[in-house]
Amino acid sequence: MARPIWSGVITFGLVTVPVQLFAAVEDHTVHFRQLERGTGDRVRNRRVNERTGKRVDYDDIVKGYDLGDGEYVVVEPEELDEIAPGRSQVIEVSGFVDLDEVEPAFFSRTYYLAPRSDEYSNVYRLLRTALAESGKAGVATFVMHAREYLVALRAGDDVLELHTLHWADEVRDPERELPRLPARKQAGSRELQSAKQLIDAMSVDWSPEDYEDTYEKRVRRLVEAKRDGKEVAAGEEPPEATNVVDLEDALRRSVDRAGSRKGPRERPGKGARTRSGHGARKDAGKAPRKGRSAAGGGSGGARRLSELSRRDLYERATDRGLRGRSRMNRQELIRALGGTRTGKAAS
Repeated sequence: MARPIWSGVITFGLVTVPVQLFAAVEDHTVHFRQLERGTGDRVRNRRVNERTGKRVDYDDIVKGYDLGDGEYVVVEPEELDEIAPGRSQVIEVSGFVDLDEVEPAFFSRTYYLAPRSDEYSNVYRLLRTALAESGKAGVATFVMHAREYLVALRAGDDVLELHTLHWADEVRDPERELPRLPARKQAGSRELQSAKQLIDAMSVDWSPEDYEDTYEKRVRRLVEAKRDGKEVAAGEEPPEATNVVDLEDALRRSVDRAGSRKGPRERPGKGARTRSGHGARKDAGKAPRKGRSAAGGGSGGARRLSELSRRDLYERATDRGLRGRSRMNRQELIRALGGTRTGKAAS
């Protein structure tokens, strides 16, 4: 079972919810040791005094702010805790925003929040449900490990999620930082229309379990092959850049190929998956999932759903046990409910 990495309270208005913070993801990367070439001896990193070369214990290390010319301002860990003792225990919500308004570049890491004990479950559940039905995210700040974070609180499936965000001055302006950016394509261009057709033909339902880390698998096969003394096949070279002259032809052939993979009776976004390099979908070429209609549940049902509010749509999704419902906006809920069939009768 996961261990909490932080404990404190969420405050919004005059309401306080004691919670614990847990990591939402775990690393599955293959890790290597550092060895000296030729000897195979392990190479270790050690903390040493730069002047004497002697090893320094962790407890004897303090933080130093470089003033230049070899001068430092020394800061003890206790001094950092003392300047914000309360803030290190509080996730203070200052307002609520539509999550779609937060650009992806601002997101950093994801954590799960759980009530600190059973007695706080009701108020925790109330906050999660209110966020889910309103489609809002709470913007807050808190201090963890001697660092202040800007965060977004949102409702996941039966859990509150905390996303750490970059501060505004940490996100680079592409107009200022990048060496070049192309001018916008004219809306009526033939290439643009073909590109939009290709996107439509390759549209699929978001299902993260359909993707896998293929590079990680190749690394493991490389290790196993070298262990067994076998030869290792080199990977394919990257494709050449598309020539501007051939762009329209490449787009048209891509649309035709994507359409043939889906099959004659499948609509874009509801059928067989496509494969595209790293993170390829596992089920490329398979038929649509059982119980999901490629046609999205029929036009009549879609019209009825379109008359409902997001709250009513969310309640229907909850009754049907539709996973991922708290992350969907109104249009996504309409599409999901229109294409979902469960043991319950459609309401």
